Amino acid sequence: MVNTFIWHDLMTNDVKAAEAFYSAVIGWRCADSGMPGQAYTLLYNGDAQVGGIMATPEENQGMPPMWMGYIGVPDVDGWAKKVTQAGGKIWKGPQDIPGVGRFAVAADPHGAGFILFRGNLDTPPEAAPFMAKGHVGWNELHAGNLDEAWAFYSALFGWVADAEHDMGGPVGIYRTFGDGTGGFGFGGMMTRMPQTQMPHWLYYFSIGDIDAAVKRVRDNGGAVLMEPHEVPGGTWIAPCLDPQGAMFALIGNKS
Repeated sequence: MVNTFIWHDLMTNDVKAAEAFYSAVIGWRCADSGMPGQAYTLLYNGDAQVGGIMATPEENQGMPPMWMGYIGVPDVDGWAKKVTQAGGKIWKGPQDIPGVGRFAVAADPHGAGFILFRGNLDTPPEAAPFMAKGHVGWNELHAGNLDEAWAFYSALFGWVADAEHDMGGPVGIYRTFGDGTGGFGFGGMMTRMPQTQMPHWLYYFSIGDIDAAVKRVRDNGGAVLMEPHEVPGGTWIAPCLDPQGAMFALIGNKS
C-alpha cells in the first residue's frame, strides 16, 4: 500500500512501562524485533504486526513521548523533496533501516510530524479490515489550518475527501478522507482547537467495548482526557494519555 498510513510507533522515555500499559489496555503482545544495534519492540495483535515502541533517540531528548504514523510512499527520497517543495520540512533526511526499508521524518507546513516509509518488500502488507479490533482505526490531524493542511496532504498523497461535518465554534469543518480507491476512509482533519498547543496527528486504537477500555486506561495509570462520546457513524471515542504522557485515542462501541 502506498500513500496511506501503514505503520505506527511510539517514542517514549520508558519502553518497559509503555509495553505493560498498552498490553493491558489494547491487548497487544510485545516482542523484541531483534534488529542489530537498535532496541525496538514489535507490537502484535494476534499474529499481525501493528506497530512498535522505541526509546526516544538521544538527539531528541527533551521531546515529549509521542505516537508517529508512517505513510507508505514508492520513493522516500523523491517524496522528501516533494514535502519541502510543498512548504513542509524534513526533520531527518532519508536513511535506511537495514533489512527493513528506508524512511524520512517529515512535518507539514504547520509542524505536524509524520514519517515517509518504503519497505524492502515488493509487496507491502495488506491493510487490516476497517475498524478491526486491535489495530489503528483512524488517523486524525489537528491542523494549523484545515484548508492549508488539506491542500498540502491531498496534493502530496492524492487523498480524496469523503465527507464534511460542521462542528461549529473555532473548529468549524471536520473533513474525512481516503485514498480514492473506493474503500473506507481512514482519517479526518480539522483546524485545531485554540487550547491545543501545536498541530499534531492523533491515532485511534480500535478496542471493542469503549467503557471497559477506558477503565483499563485508568486502572493502568493512564488518563482519560474526555469521557466516551458518540461521533457520526455510531462509534464512540475517548482521547487519552498513557502514563508517560503520549496522547492517543480509543474508538469502539457501547456494549
